[in-house]
Amino acid sequence: MIDAPCPLLGFVGYSGSGKTTLLTQLITLLRDHGYRIGVIKHAHHQFDIDHPGKDSYELRHAGADQMLVASQYRWALITETPQQDHDPQLGELINKLDCANLDLILAEGFKHVAYPKLEVYREVVTHSPLHPQDPDIIALITELPAHAAGDLPLLDINDPSAIADFVEAYIQQNRG
Repeated sequence: MIDAPCPLLGFVGYSGSGKTTLLTQLITLLRDHGYRIGVIKHAHHQFDIDHPGKDSYELRHAGADQMLVASQYRWALITETPQQDHDPQLGELINKLDCANLDLILAEGFKHVAYPKLEVYREVVTHSPLHPQDPDIIALITELPAHAAGDLPLLDINDPSAIADFVEAYIQQNRG
């Protein structure tokens, strides 16, 4: 199980299940209740937050291994990892966050990692649910009837407020 300096909760499920849409709603609700939230998103593909024509892109492509872009409103650090032959580990990424200023870390993805997770599952996804085989899933978020969750708490995917209440209870139970 991953050791995090503040409560860590993952949202897992197959592509198309609605994880990002749900997290967007939850972050807004939790921020409205005063929580400071960090998010780590796993990407299954190459991505770029920098674009050709921007100074930071040109400097990075000139050979900078790390590129930090900053303004009075935000900063971003881009680190090249061409020698890495695997996805970064969730524990390593948590250590990159400023956890002293967070109340909760939400992770999207990392479904094969041992850490507390909520599964987002919809019938439109053609895969079987993850929760029967993953003991780290602590609740099922779905539109399916209650029996689909087995012994897990069942949260209605169409009720983000109830899911936010569940997450708040989790934060209170898992504060360091």
